[in-house]
Amino acid sequence: MKIAILSRNKNLYSTRRLVEAAEARGHEIDVIDTLHCYMDITSNKPTVRYHGKELPKYDAVIPRIGASVTFYGTAVVRQFEMMGTFIVNESVAISRSRDKLRSMQLLSRKGVGLPRTGFASKPDNVKDLIKNVGGAPVVIKLLEGTQGIGVVLAETTKSAEAIIEAFMGLKANILVQEFIKEAGGVDIRCLVVGGKVIAAMKRQGAEGEFRSNLHRGGSAVLVKLSKEERATAVMSAKVMGLGMCGVDILRAERGPVVMEVNSSPGLEGIEMATNKDVAGMIIEYIEKNAKEGNTRTKGNG
Repeated sequence: MKIAILSRNKNLYSTRRLVEAAEARGHEIDVIDTLHCYMDITSNKPTVRYHGKELPKYDAVIPRIGASVTFYGTAVVRQFEMMGTFIVNESVAISRSRDKLRSMQLLSRKGVGLPRTGFASKPDNVKDLIKNVGGAPVVIKLLEGTQGIGVVLAETTKSAEAIIEAFMGLKANILVQEFIKEAGGVDIRCLVVGGKVIAAMKRQGAEGEFRSNLHRGGSAVLVKLSKEERATAVMSAKVMGLGMCGVDILRAERGPVVMEVNSSPGLEGIEMATNKDVAGMIIEYIEKNAKEGNTRTKGNG
């Protein structure tokens, strides 16, 4: 098979591992810098051009699109969809997962467990907004934040009001969520591929840090999932329409609650923690599903 990875950096661990896994299984694989792609969008024969040449016909494309280039990256993915190429994560699904508000609304509609969450535009709603999610402490998140950046824990109502008003003064879009105290700074990252949880790890935040992101000094170990946690992760991926994703879950007293669904999860932490060939499983998923025209959106939406 001929496979392309849309990635801005071929030296990233996740990109390198996918290349190694594909080549080990006898496939030809190219790493393409998303921002260097360009397209003739009005042509009757949709194509993607790169460094002055038309890209060859690929059997599959793996998008590894950073949050900062979501708009252009999903446009490139959409062009491949119009060409009938099998895409691991399609453009509409990536856009859904990147919009924290939209993704939570979609998950809520399907009955997926979530932390109580509020969203507001005007500062005169702040007191009721905090009260409505259960009162302080609360977690305040920038809608556009990634890797724990733009996530603040406000321990008192007064500090929550000040932080929310400061963000609103900057015209930033924010979510206010209940703080799941019983989680103790621990979350679970489930890697879902093709509707199955193929690996899971428990992430513990560094001392004094409520965020468990590995980029912020957190640590990770193998974890055994409950039946409910597994079902929650699988349903979350299905609701987003993602073929491959990381689903971040907190263990609340009322059951698992989903914090985020990540369409470009890093592979390093979960491969190290679980000792599993996650990259190989992703390539195996492509082998089973990559048929021309096997796209749900076909460039629509």
